[in-house]
Amino acid sequence: MAKDHNGSKSGSDARGRQASEAYARRLRRMREHGLKPAIAWHGNDAEQMKADFVLDCGWGRLVFAQTFENSAAMVIALRGEKPDRRDIAVYVRNPHVMLANAPQELFLDPSHTYRLDLSRYRASRRAPKGFFIRRLTSQSDAEAINRIYVSRSMIPVAPEFFWSRRDARKICYFVAEDDLTGEVLGTVTGIDHMQAFQDPEHGSSLWCLAVDPTARHAGIGEALVRRLAEYFIVRGAAFLDLSVLHDNKQAIALYEKLGFQRVSFFSVKRKNQINELLFTGPETNGALNPYARIIVNEARRRGIDVEIVDAETGYFRLNHGGRTILCRESLSEMTSAVAMSICDDKAITRRVVSSAGVRVPRQIAGATRPQEIAEFVKCCGQIVVKPNRGEQGRGITVGLSEQKDIERAIADARKVSDTVLLEEFVAGEDLRLVVINFRVVAAAVRRPPVVVGDGEHTIRQLIAAQSRRRMAATGGESRIPLDGETERTLAGAGFGLDDVLPAETELTVRKTANLHTGGTIHDVTDTVDPTLVEAAVTAARAIDIPVTGIDFIVKSPQLPDYAFIEANERPGLANHEPQPTAERFIDLLFPLSLPVAVRQSWRKEDEALRP
Repeated sequence: MAKDHNGSKSGSDARGRQASEAYARRLRRMREHGLKPAIAWHGNDAEQMKADFVLDCGWGRLVFAQTFENSAAMVIALRGEKPDRRDIAVYVRNPHVMLANAPQELFLDPSHTYRLDLSRYRASRRAPKGFFIRRLTSQSDAEAINRIYVSRSMIPVAPEFFWSRRDARKICYFVAEDDLTGEVLGTVTGIDHMQAFQDPEHGSSLWCLAVDPTARHAGIGEALVRRLAEYFIVRGAAFLDLSVLHDNKQAIALYEKLGFQRVSFFSVKRKNQINELLFTGPETNGALNPYARIIVNEARRRGIDVEIVDAETGYFRLNHGGRTILCRESLSEMTSAVAMSICDDKAITRRVVSSAGVRVPRQIAGATRPQEIAEFVKCCGQIVVKPNRGEQGRGITVGLSEQKDIERAIADARKVSDTVLLEEFVAGEDLRLVVINFRVVAAAVRRPPVVVGDGEHTIRQLIAAQSRRRMAATGGESRIPLDGETERTLAGAGFGLDDVLPAETELTVRKTANLHTGGTIHDVTDTVDPTLVEAAVTAARAIDIPVTGIDFIVKSPQLPDYAFIEANERPGLANHEPQPTAERFIDLLFPLSLPVAVRQSWRKEDEALRP
């Protein structure tokens, strides 16, 4: 007879009776809705429950505490955790007893357990708009799931693991797919406890709910949770459980909205590198923005001492092996004042990189006479007005041809910089290449913010909702301004802020793709054309800057055509997952923190590249 968390036989019998009664109620509800269960109840199955059950989920293993006879056995199971994986002991009723067995190895996970009684579940009357939910069906689905995991700082899984288990009954995977593009927008994993270990309670659990931070559609997370709940109702499950960090207010609000309630189960994890922030206490760098925090976290992982100089502006000092370097986000003492001044003046940047053979668009500086502006517009067709100095897309207006619009844009740009540039408008996508130590570490297409209509809300309301999602996904760094540029872009498409956007209509609300003004980032590092990589490195060497973000306008990241736009001396290293931007930055600053084998490999690579 399998025992419960407290080693009590009577506890299993009681759970069996409770599960039987719950299953009877569920059968009545399913018959009312014309549903047929996929499995049948066979009475009290406690005798059949597997002992010491551990389930491999790819990112780590789930150790189901209710199948273990004592805490010591669970500790032994957790000690089998593999490198770069996160094992979790779940449904632990007496965590204090378990922790007493290995206080130096284990910690109590600061997460709540929530349960949805599937006999009381109420389906939504509204179908998803702009996307649909389906099962994982291909290797590309598995790769897309990993992309979303990495963007959410979750542990990726070998794609073959997903694919080999696509028909498994213990684990199921659902994805949300965009109706138009076919892009995977979100994912959720479910565990069938009956199939896994003959659970007498007929339970199920939800894991790895994740939505692409660049997704434009609302309600993706809710739709995935509902699809999983309905899947397990048909399979005869009594409840759906999940674990959520105690401070994840957005997720908790969603679960409580759907009817989940807190239950008194706990999770225990190992003290490993992945879990470090969960057991070391509150972060001392919480006031830093994401661009500074990603670097500070990587430094601390390597044992580099960090001193926060001014959190509000992103200044910190790193100390390691007798070397001290002051940084402001990705700008460090290794970037010279000359290189920084070149990047700060866009007209000079253009001349420097152009002389090195990098292709640049036509440009004039300080033009104010209407005739001069008219001649330049006639030559270029459409132009871009931008301040000579500035960052984060402030004061930039794109795609102008009318004199009155140009004059207004010049006035806006002058609020940022005294000198205003008029530049040839080049159609295409905005490509950012992060160059560190004269190597391209990451390449990403930056796309302007887009909202999708639902036929009910105004564009102003849709922008506000999209801004909330972008802020949540970027640590508060990305939002769509309701300013003159947004209104001009909407007017060009025939809309105003207070118009109701027709259902399923996609509308670009700004022409600039900067992250800070609501743009989204899409990694293309593995597919970017070598010509673009070479041009970015050439531009970085011309400026002689060790860390920079090179911006091109391209027809496609997979084609060699480009036009140089600007170089950023303090590129944001966050939001480029899965590329190791922070790791390569710390490598540059403190090469001795790298393993010897890696340093030797890099040295050989440098020697091979020398003429």
